Amino acid sequence: MGYTVIGLVPLAFVCEFLDSTLGMGYGTTLTPLLLLIGFEPMQIIPAVLLSEFVTGLNAAGFHHSVRNANFSPGTTDSKVAAVLSSFAVVGTVAAVVLAIKLPGHILKLWIGGIVLAMGVIILVTMNSTPRFSWPRLMTVGAVASFNKGMSGGGYGPLVMGGQMLSGIGVRNAVGITSLSEGVTCLVGVVLYFFLRPAADWAIAPWIMAGAVLSVPFAAHTLKRVRETYLKIATGVLIIGLGVLTLVKALL
Repeated sequence: MGYTVIGLVPLAFVCEFLDSTLGMGYGTTLTPLLLLIGFEPMQIIPAVLLSEFVTGLNAAGFHHSVRNANFSPGTTDSKVAAVLSSFAVVGTVAAVVLAIKLPGHILKLWIGGIVLAMGVIILVTMNSTPRFSWPRLMTVGAVASFNKGMSGGGYGPLVMGGQMLSGIGVRNAVGITSLSEGVTCLVGVVLYFFLRPAADWAIAPWIMAGAVLSVPFAAHTLKRVRETYLKIATGVLIIGLGVLTLVKALL
């Protein structure tokens, strides 16, 4: 068991590097991998939420420092992050309260379908410039945080896709997603702590260590990659995650 736990550090490093570079993939990829290794859901979901709270805020700071995003007071990025974070509270509270009542396969089918559709739309509209939309961002923020609280994943693909389809640049969207996801995860951690006292937090320090180590590398990688390539990679990854979620739900 000791070797397995130590191996979580590089696993979390890779998953968080992907997440902090493209704005998605940490919980969505790490959660099923940990299930395959043999950990139980109540060992995984609270630990993933706790680690993403820490790394989300850390990543947002690095993205701001290298100018992938601008979180100075009054900027569009700070306002979008504030709106998404506010709606995160609503979605996450609803998710944790309903977590033990909804059939898991129904939720997975729903998340997979939404994520897949969003990835396709991003690629189809890649050469267009969508108009900025606050209502669209609010809706996406609430739905995405619901997904996060229910499964530990599914936040990044929806929030990234929703921002890009609402006229936010890819680099800015990655930084905003990191910040709002950190707040979403904090709400989830607090709720799980009080409502699910049997949750096991033992693996949290290990995955947190690997995730935090990857953040500076991801921030500088994002700054150097052309936005067109980022948009293509984001769309393809969202489609892949949506298909994977649907396949897992149907098997």
